[in-house]
Amino acid sequence: MEILTQASGEAKKLKVKGRLDGYWADHLAKSLEEEIHRGSHNLLLDLSEVVFLSSAGIRVLVRYYRQLKDIQGSLVVSEASEPVKKVLEMSKLTGILLASGGAPSTAAATVDRAAAAAPPMVHVEAHGAALDVFPCAPGAKLECRLLGNPDLLRGARFRQDRCLSARFPESTFGLGLGALGDSFEECRGRFGEFLAVEGAVAYLPTDGTNVADYLVAEGGSVPDVQVCYGVSCRGKFSQLARFEAKNETGAVTLTQLAEIALETAAAEQVGVVMVAESAGLIGAALRRPPTNEAATNAPFGFPQIREWLSFTAEPAYTRSLMLVAGVAARGDAGALSPVLRPLHAGAHLSGHFHAAAFSYRPLQKGDIELKKTVASLFETQTLQGLLHLLSDDRAIAGAGQSRFVRGACWLGPLAEIAEERS
Repeated sequence: MEILTQASGEAKKLKVKGRLDGYWADHLAKSLEEEIHRGSHNLLLDLSEVVFLSSAGIRVLVRYYRQLKDIQGSLVVSEASEPVKKVLEMSKLTGILLASGGAPSTAAATVDRAAAAAPPMVHVEAHGAALDVFPCAPGAKLECRLLGNPDLLRGARFRQDRCLSARFPESTFGLGLGALGDSFEECRGRFGEFLAVEGAVAYLPTDGTNVADYLVAEGGSVPDVQVCYGVSCRGKFSQLARFEAKNETGAVTLTQLAEIALETAAAEQVGVVMVAESAGLIGAALRRPPTNEAATNAPFGFPQIREWLSFTAEPAYTRSLMLVAGVAARGDAGALSPVLRPLHAGAHLSGHFHAAAFSYRPLQKGDIELKKTVASLFETQTLQGLLHLLSDDRAIAGAGQSRFVRGACWLGPLAEIAEERS
C-alpha cells in the first residue's frame, strides 16, 4: 500500500493506493492517527486506486469517522474505486462516508460552517505559541481558598485534627494532597496528589497500588475529598485561550503557558484549568501517606526522599491527553506563597500545578465548554496517572519542564484569597 498526503484547502487529503485489507488497515490507521496528532481534524480520503476493501479497512474508516465527528471534525471518502463503492454500499455506509458530488458534506464545508458559527475571538502569537482567545465571562474573577497547612508535610505531621473534608462542585477546581472517602480514618493510608475539576476528582493513592482512582459527580451528589492541604478556586473563568506550539521544538513549556495565562488575564495571580496534548510531563508524586510519624526532614531530606517521592527520570505521558489544574503568580505571591514554588530556575514566576493523564484522543477545536470536555474525558478515556508538575533544572541530567503541543486553557484572575484550616 502507498499513502500520499497533501493539503486540500482547510482539510488534509490522503490518497491511498493498493489493497486496504487486514494487513494494511493498521498502516492506514497509523497515518490517520499521525495526521490527527498534527492537528488535522478534517480529512479527505482518495480511495480511487484502492483495488480491495475488507471489513478490517471498513472498521478503521468508521472508527476515525466517529472520532472526528465527536469533535466537530470530519472524515470523508472524496473519491472511490468501484470495488470500494461496492463494499460501502454492502455495508450501508455510502451515505455516511462517501461524498456525493456537490454535497455540502465535504471536510471543507465542515470547516466553513464551523468558522461561520465561531464566537468572537482574538488571535495573537506569544511565548512560542499561536493563540485564539475567546471571551467566557469578561471581568469575572475567581475566589481562592487555601486549605490546611502545607508545612505539615515536612515530617508527615498530618493528623485528623489537622485535615478537613471538602467538596468541589461545578464551577470549582482544586488540587493538593487528599483522598476520596468519607472520613480521615478511612483515608489515612491513601493520601496522595489529587485534582478536582467541575465535579470530577482524580487522585493517586499512596497505599502501594500506584493506580490512579477517580469519582465523578452524579446528579446532585458531589464526591467528598479528605484534604491534608490544597487550593480551591471557585467562580467563572474570564477567558478561554486555545494554543498551539509555533516554535522549533513543537511544544510549549509550563512556564510559557503560565506567562500566557497571566498576560491574557492581565493579572498578577491567575487560576488555570487546561486540557492539552502532552509532549512529555516532568513531575513527582508521593509514595507514602503523610499521616504517619516520620523523620523531621522527610519527605524532602536525603536519603528519605528516595523512599517518599517518585520522580520522572525522563518525560512521561508523551502523546497523552492531559487535564491540568493550578495557580500561578508573578513576583510576590503574598498569601499564596506557602503553596507555590518557582516554575523554572531563574524565572520570576511561581506556581502549583497537578496533571491527570488520559489516553489520547483529539480535542475539538474552537470555543468548547469545560464541563462537557471534562465529563467526556472521564467517561470515554482511560485515566493513566497523576503528577505534581515540577521543573528538573539539573545542569547535566535535568529533564527540563513539562511541555504541551496544543490545547485549551481556561483562566481567570484571582480576586480573593482566604484561608481555611481544619
